[in-house]
Amino acid sequence: MLAGRVAVITGASRGLGKAIAESLGSKGASLALVSRNIAALDAAADHTKVAAFRADVTDEIEVRRLEREILARFGHVDILVNNAGTNIRKPMEQFSLAEWNHVLTTNLTSAFLMCRSFVPQMRGRGYGRILNLTSIMSHISLPGRSAYSASKAGLIGFTKALALELASEGITVVAISPGPFATEMTKPLMEDPEKNRQFVSRTPVGRWGSPEEVGRLAAYLCSPDAGFITGTDILIDGGWTAQ
Repeated sequence: MLAGRVAVITGASRGLGKAIAESLGSKGASLALVSRNIAALDAAADHTKVAAFRADVTDEIEVRRLEREILARFGHVDILVNNAGTNIRKPMEQFSLAEWNHVLTTNLTSAFLMCRSFVPQMRGRGYGRILNLTSIMSHISLPGRSAYSASKAGLIGFTKALALELASEGITVVAISPGPFATEMTKPLMEDPEKNRQFVSRTPVGRWGSPEEVGRLAAYLCSPDAGFITGTDILIDGGWTAQ
């Protein structure tokens, strides 16, 4: 389904990024895995169709370097998955400006930098897929999520605008908004018995999501079958936001 396609995935060393990489790879895509933690990628990058790249995708200079290195390795890019993300949970008035900027830059600005670098060489090829990992926290929120919700809501706006810019090129741009998934980022919540109970009880399907479920969704959205899906946000949340 994705044979001959090259996918760049940020935040690929763990969680949803790792699951998406494994899913796209299983469909035949060549993978450029990006993370600040290169050691965590080394085990995956042991195949001729997989390469690991260390980069801080919040840094303009490093993203430009990454662009050069990936294009030198693979020649072109068909799929870009902007998955790098972070969260700081605390009341708004306790945020320092540095903390606020860190969340916004990691979750939103990094997607802009990556798209600015890789979209130009996607143009003119008649096919391209960009996935931006957002969150249900861009639709609803919880106390202590001001920076996170702001960054993820901004990413949906960016997705819509970019989709309109690229629609005539055959390049789709789609946001995926996961709900409560069992990843390293949510581990503190899962390990707290009361918070874990609250999250599970508020999820209609009665469980945390599995990262592989996001991986399978991503693989479909990157396939030729999904060419009419663009400029939208797909919630995968066990029914949370339907309430």
